[in-house]
Amino acid sequence: MKKLLVIGIGAGDPDYLTMQAVKALNQVDVFFLMDKGPAKDALLDLRRDICRRYIVDHPYRFVEACCPERQRGDPDYASTVAELNSAKQAIFERLIEEELSDGQCGGFLVWGDPSLYDSTLRILQAILDAGRCVFEFEVIPGITSIQALAARHKVPLNSIGGSLEITTGRRLAAGQVGDAASVVVMLDAEDAYRQVNDPDLQIYWGAYVGTAGEILVAGRLGDVADDIERTRKAARQANGWIMDTYLLRK
Repeated sequence: MKKLLVIGIGAGDPDYLTMQAVKALNQVDVFFLMDKGPAKDALLDLRRDICRRYIVDHPYRFVEACCPERQRGDPDYASTVAELNSAKQAIFERLIEEELSDGQCGGFLVWGDPSLYDSTLRILQAILDAGRCVFEFEVIPGITSIQALAARHKVPLNSIGGSLEITTGRRLAAGQVGDAASVVVMLDAEDAYRQVNDPDLQIYWGAYVGTAGEILVAGRLGDVADDIERTRKAARQANGWIMDTYLLRK
């Protein structure tokens, strides 16, 4: 039987790996890496560095495949994501079938935690449901960008007795948020915080959290929104990509 380990590797700092993740790394024979182009080579380099740092006396190899891109600009976001995951499913299935022998262990190194805004688990289950490829898999949790953001800003995520909502920039921009006292926003490509009507909210923003290029901004939303927008734009231009998360709190 083939085995797969879906390993959460944290939000950018190799020290974020749990001991469970380190033990899992040392079981993997083949690591599957999805290449998202030269602009995001740093994300692959981090995965290779993690393996060099933590794997001891266990032979392993990397297998890379080009990652398909989601069609941008389509108003039907759900269908574009479904098409993207379908394309990934075909690639994953081929890699598992061709690059992993029976009795071997394959590994997917997932940024942050596999349970939060990542489709690896959905894709693997879809492969099993299709019935053309047989394997078993386990999930190893990781430190999320949300946890790292709160730690770096030295703040709790929730107020006493208050609820916490985790949502996306797309939903925030559409006004599709509840009445939670604290809201964490991920996957915000369009500076959706600019559309929030309460300038007195506190915002705790971070990009590349846990990496050498980490950027943090905090303050009253009305005071720092312009600074965050300028900083995001400059960081994206300099690095070719950006990963940022923020907490809004009453």
